[in-house]
Amino acid sequence: MAAEDIATPDEAKWGEPSAWAPLRDRTFRMLWLVWLTANICAWMNDTTAAWVMTTLTDSPTLVALVQTASSMPVFLLGLPSGAFADILDRRKYFIATQFWVAANAAVLYAASAFGALTPSVLLALVFSNGIGLAMRWPVFAAIVPELTPRTLLPAALALNGVATNLSRVVGPLAAGAIIASIGSRYVFALNLVLSIGAGLTLFRWRRESKPSVLPGERFLGAMRLGFQYVRESQRMRDAIVRSTAFFINSTAILALLPLVAKQVHGGDARTYAVLLGSMGLGAVAAATQLPRLRARWTSDQLIVGGSAIHAASTLAVALSPNPWLAAPAMLLGGSVWITVANTVTIAAQHALPDWVRARGMSIYQMAIMGSFALGAVVWGRLAEWKSVSTSLVCAAASMIVCLFLTRGRPLHGVEHIDHTPIHPWEEPVPAHEVDPHEGPVMVTIEYFIEPTRSADFEAVMGQSRSARLRGGAVSWGLFEDVLVPGRYVEYFACDTWADYLRRFDRFSAMDVRQQEERFAFHVGEHPPKITRYIARHPP
Repeated sequence: MAAEDIATPDEAKWGEPSAWAPLRDRTFRMLWLVWLTANICAWMNDTTAAWVMTTLTDSPTLVALVQTASSMPVFLLGLPSGAFADILDRRKYFIATQFWVAANAAVLYAASAFGALTPSVLLALVFSNGIGLAMRWPVFAAIVPELTPRTLLPAALALNGVATNLSRVVGPLAAGAIIASIGSRYVFALNLVLSIGAGLTLFRWRRESKPSVLPGERFLGAMRLGFQYVRESQRMRDAIVRSTAFFINSTAILALLPLVAKQVHGGDARTYAVLLGSMGLGAVAAATQLPRLRARWTSDQLIVGGSAIHAASTLAVALSPNPWLAAPAMLLGGSVWITVANTVTIAAQHALPDWVRARGMSIYQMAIMGSFALGAVVWGRLAEWKSVSTSLVCAAASMIVCLFLTRGRPLHGVEHIDHTPIHPWEEPVPAHEVDPHEGPVMVTIEYFIEPTRSADFEAVMGQSRSARLRGGAVSWGLFEDVLVPGRYVEYFACDTWADYLRRFDRFSAMDVRQQEERFAFHVGEHPPKITRYIARHPP
């Protein structure tokens, strides 16, 4: 593929906005097909592993732990993988994840072919495959906004949902057909071939890098800043809470579906594939209608309504005596699953600037996968203690309770936040040369305000604190002069001179507005005085 295929997103080349508009771009289309293939492999692997576990043990807990083993690596490794995706070449990193998954598929095939699979070995290899997923997901989450204009980001994310859920149809159906005809180990062999093919396709991607005169971020510092940004962003915290409340309960149906398929009348591997495929088919159908749904209802209405319908579909599956009744309920559940998941994910994407996107989305994904892992354990244990039906009924009831508990965390309006870098201020030129790695750096800003407006000023400075910390500051403080009424000094510190200079590449229109709000309180003859200090370490 030629380098010109990776042009800076230009809305003119995408044509009229629609649910399929992002696929008009060759680069997006190629990466989307790689993502679709990768997800098909993931679903074939997890579907086969869950079914193989039912042949190795009768324990509902061990069957549910397949879901936990698949999800836990993303929870444990999400932030480190997000940091790598932000500071390393995303193309090379994406390629490496594909070959990791291919190597894991080769080991699974060998273990299955030679009869070496036990419950413990199977869980270990599912966990190992999950490591590849943990490394891969933040990369693609950060690539999509990089390739598409802001107006088409919801459509691009919806297409990601289509890929994820189309794979949920194709993967389980293909796995079920292969298991029933020639055996489970050949599913792992097919995964090996497809993963290698997807990795080789990525070599055609010629990504344009953005050069910087500053040294790269350090790994530990990048992880700290990613966590710090999410901690200081109210929108990200709300998105994480809402997603956790949904996925910890919705995972019950996925974790226990192999047992549901076995318990219904005439259930077998094909039944499992049909039920899982029905959920995926409902999700794909709903994904094509998401633009219309978003135009008619707000984000919060979609989340509340979708969660309530998912609870009802889970209850219907729990009470269905045969697959002919369970399949339509799974179809409905899949349609609202993608609606809720896509709505919250869009809110999270809009809450993040590009420079910290992979880290922020990895933390978001950590919350989702942590919810999957915890939910699978809880609902699996409840199914073993009581029954599968009882566990699903309780999960449906818990979904409604969580809706009530999270009602005070709205997500509507986050799409209007603009994080586009504008570089409004030039970097300071020091009196003598400063090594980029020197530090820490302390910056002070002196304000003179009317003492009667101190309460309003301090409220605005509270917003300034979050903005400084999101931008990379390691500490912040505001001090009032006890001898001069109305004199305040704000300070913040960065680890190194390079970390401080990076702030100038990250300023957005929102930062400019916040500075204008702060400076509006200043009544001195001259603008607030800004002073920069660098630490010295005498012997």
